[in-house]
Amino acid sequence: MSLYRNFLSVGGWTVGSRVLGFVRDALVAAVLGTGFAADAYVAAFRFPNLFRRLFAEGAFNTAFIPMFSKSLEQEGEDPARAWASRIISWLVLVVAVVTVLVEIFMPWVLVPFVPGFTDDPQKFELTVLLTRICFPYLMCMSLMAAYAAILNALNRFTAAAFAPVLLNIVMIAFMAPLVIGAPKTDVETAIWVAIGTLAGGVAQLAFVYVAIRRARFVPKFVWPKFDSEVKRFWIRAVPAIIAGGITQVNLFVGTIIASGAPSAMALIYYADRLYQLPLGIIGIAIGTVLLPELSRHLAGQRFKEAEASQTQALLISMLLSMPAATALIALAQPIVHVLFERGEFTAYDTVETAKVLVWFAAGLPAYVLIRVLQPGFFAREDTVTPTIFAAISVAVNIAVSLALFPSLQHVGIAIATSAAAWVNTVLLAFFLYRRRHFALGAAEWRRHAVIVAISVAMAAVLWGLSTAMAPLFAANILVQLVALGFLVAFGMAFYFALVHVTRVQPLGMLLKRLRRRTA
Repeated sequence: MSLYRNFLSVGGWTVGSRVLGFVRDALVAAVLGTGFAADAYVAAFRFPNLFRRLFAEGAFNTAFIPMFSKSLEQEGEDPARAWASRIISWLVLVVAVVTVLVEIFMPWVLVPFVPGFTDDPQKFELTVLLTRICFPYLMCMSLMAAYAAILNALNRFTAAAFAPVLLNIVMIAFMAPLVIGAPKTDVETAIWVAIGTLAGGVAQLAFVYVAIRRARFVPKFVWPKFDSEVKRFWIRAVPAIIAGGITQVNLFVGTIIASGAPSAMALIYYADRLYQLPLGIIGIAIGTVLLPELSRHLAGQRFKEAEASQTQALLISMLLSMPAATALIALAQPIVHVLFERGEFTAYDTVETAKVLVWFAAGLPAYVLIRVLQPGFFAREDTVTPTIFAAISVAVNIAVSLALFPSLQHVGIAIATSAAAWVNTVLLAFFLYRRRHFALGAAEWRRHAVIVAISVAMAAVLWGLSTAMAPLFAANILVQLVALGFLVAFGMAFYFALVHVTRVQPLGMLLKRLRRRTA
């Protein structure tokens, strides 16, 4: 039950963050469109985000939590706090060195990441400037991720889940004057948005720091020493840095290739932001909650409970990710039209972004399943195997992207990203089964098959309704929002009614699992 309740808490705050994220991205689309300044900002924003997923979330949500949980379970709070202090001090040192070096050598560092920009000096110079503004965001996010990892291991999920809400609030506050104030040039607008991004990172770190102080678990900064425990951590962390950030690595591979076509990067970014809503609510929330729970069970030799937790996590993820994926495919164009088509964002941009969204959505269940399956390795302190699979999926992504980009451009990037995610998922599932760490019974397989069938049926109904309601999406924005809201509400009611009737997941049982125990 705690898995369901913690998932609800993390997922609930993630919903709030993603809703505000839509507002933020709608403002970005309105003030920057899909022109050269939008491409430059997207590249500048994704660059520190890649390093954030690798240095911070990749290491601390995979290598740190199992080892910290074991220390907490077997040795107590004081030794666990001292161990965390040594590891976090190393993280700060590494990130600080990287930040200084990247800031100094930014024009040279960026060339391999945006090779297509070098033919346009104005776009490349703006990208360098914006990335220099955004890159200190990495330090804020690295510390925040470290503090969040400790809070999650202590079974305190709320503060870290709420922190991204602050990023969106701050960025919206910075962009609001750009929408209602005097017009600015594209360059001035992009600089202002980049400054808002950095300010949002500072706000997130401050909020999580207050939370960890209230938990009385603030790790002290000490001069980094390379002792045996630190060495053991980094042996596990280096592969985890690669495997834990594989989604971002694959997306960034797409960004590099997409830099060779005008507007491709911005189109991919807007589609990416849309499918990140269900991925964040389901995949990130499940992964955040599941890894500490698995780690605690395995540290306490509770193997049946560990397998039960992973089975429950798989059911939640499929129960929510499959209908989300099929609904995004069925409603891709209406969603993009309603959320983004205004200001500098044209009808042509809507059509092209929707094409990307369809193929990203096809990979959504795989992205979520990766979050469910990887903890089965990480909780056992095996970070090498997922890294090998991650490398294979990156190779698939690069090969398919290069093969499809000349003919399909931004759509080819989305196809390659989804294909790579499915390859990674299949490898993770097969090897967990082969090692007898996780397997589904016949009843569970039938349940998941029914979930897929119901999701496809719901998507077919939604597609038919959206086609019939096409005139409403040509009306004013209020009518469009009501029409889209009706489709979403109808789809959810249709899906969960069938889920209940078929006994895949009786709603009464689901609500019971989510309900907090009373005293």
